[in-house]
Parts: sequence; C-alpha cells; structure tokens
Amino acid sequence: MGTKRDEWEIPQKLQPDPDDYEYALDHALSSVVGLRSFVPADAFTAETLGTERPGSGVVISETGLIVTIGYLVTEAETIWISTEDGRALPGHALAYDQETGFGLVQALGRLDLPVLKLGDSDRLRIGDPLVFAAWGGRKHAIATRLAGRQEFAGYWEYVLDEALFLSPAHPFWGGGALIGADGTLMGIGSLILQQGDGKGGRLDMNMAVPIGLLAPILQDLTAFGRVDRPPRPWLGMYATEQDDTLLVGGLADGGPAEKAGLHTGDRIIAVGDEEVNDLAGLWRRVWAAGSAGADVRLRLQREEDVFAVTIRSADRARFLKSPRLH
Repeated sequence: MGTKRDEWEIPQKLQPDPDDYEYALDHALSSVVGLRSFVPADAFTAETLGTERPGSGVVISETGLIVTIGYLVTEAETIWISTEDGRALPGHALAYDQETGFGLVQALGRLDLPVLKLGDSDRLRIGDPLVFAAWGGRKHAIATRLAGRQEFAGYWEYVLDEALFLSPAHPFWGGGALIGADGTLMGIGSLILQQGDGKGGRLDMNMAVPIGLLAPILQDLTAFGRVDRPPRPWLGMYATEQDDTLLVGGLADGGPAEKAGLHTGDRIIAVGDEEVNDLAGLWRRVWAAGSAGADVRLRLQREEDVFAVTIRSADRARFLKSPRLH
C-alpha cells in the first residue's frame, strides 16, 4: 500500500494526460496527500493491519479535513500527512465509520492545499473515464475506467450495496482519490481484486467506496466521531466462501465468536432459521438480529456434527483504541 514516493511511478503510458481533461488535472491531484499512521503494538487491529500503515487521503475542506479509507487510521496514535510540495504535518484520526469504511483525518496545521469537491458518484456509468490517484502528483496517478458497480461483501463483516470497480488497477490503492471527468471526488480506494480474464490470464481491479455514501454521514462524523445510529451486531468472525459453502476462516482474539466456541473451519449453514450461502447474505442476516448486543444464533457443521450456537454480539468499536488528540 505504500512506499517512498520517489521509489516508484506509474508507467507513463498509463498516466493521465492533462490535455484529455476539462479540469485542471495537476491542481486536482495536489489535493491528494500522503498519510502514514502509527498504531500501538497492543491495538486490537495491530496484528491484522500492522502498526505502520502508509496510504493516501484527499483534502475535502479548507479547514484541513481529509477523507481516506478507514483501515489506514483505525486506532492510530500518530498520523503524519505528506504534501506533494514536500511538507509534513501531524494529523488526528477524527472518525472511522465501520459501515461505509470511510475514515476522516484532521490536519493539525495549515495545509494550504486545494479542496477536492465531493462529486455525484451515483451518476457514474460503466466505461466512464476516471483518474485514480495516490499522493505524489501525476506520476502516481493512473487513467482508468469504471469496469463495474455491484455489491461487495468482505470477510471482515462488511457489505457495500454498490461498490465501484476500476480497471486498469492502481498498485497503491489505499485511500487513493477516484476523480471523475468533472474534476470532483467520486470515491476512495479500498482494495485490489484479482480475477481470471477468461483467456487464462489475470485481471486486476481496484474497488473504491462511492463518495455518495459520505455526504449523509459527514456532519455526524465531524461533530461526534461516529454516526448517530445503533451499532450493528459484530461477531468477530472472518468468513470465507468456497463454491457455495461458507466457512469460518478465522476468529478475532477475544471476540464474541471465539468466546462462543466457534472453530476455524466450521461450516456456516444458517443464521437463525434462514440458510445462507454467500457473505452478503450472512452479514445481512446477522445485522437483522438487532443492534450490537443482540443474540445471533448460527447453525454450524463441524466434521459430521451439525449443531446450533448462540453468540452474544458486540459493538466492534468497543474493542478499538480511541484516538488521542495531541
């Protein structure tokens, strides 16, 4: 996800050409900053996400508010912001929304950078030209297109009703800016996916979180650091799909599922009385149980034994270290 900016660049033939865009490309790209987060070794996410997390973010307010992908700044104790003109400023992890995946960082100093306006990601259509940019200017940006917009479910208890999928893919995607043809921010880079291209090769695509999901929650996130809604029930269970089968792929240490006695490799048959066979269906059935603290009943298979177990869910945020304002 990150390295020193001088050590790599996008091949020139894939970089965006300013003459192809009606907006000032380099001006827009200067709104993208570098982020480097440092997380305590005893943080809940330290083992899975690491204690040093590099990536990008986008300036969306003249007050120095930056939007990024949340995993970069979750439980961050220290954040450094890097600008294209070589400056470094401290930042504060202001908010992380578990449902969308967005994170917010507040610069603790004057950025004096252009603001990238939030765009209308709902208007994007398959094939639309876009620019996907990590921090560092045009050499760290790629001319790409919208290859798909569809549901995305993650093994970490995460579902987007309609994520944005981009090709060609950017190799340093975390927190990168997806910029539309009108020069506005259309999404934030989340991950990279590989799939077969039907010809024996591999097609890489980035997944981005649509920026349209941010506007309805932005005021809550900036004011309170969270959205004013009941937290979803969280199991601390990592699930994987194998053909039409769902399996427990891992368990969060000390999480509800581990405490309830689940094992890695257990087959997940049903939530309550409803059978599930894909990740999105699994998580939606879990969330239908109520808010955090609700009991979730799973039907599982372990070797030849089929059994039910009830898990007292939790609020995931309670397992995370709160950011400290320095």
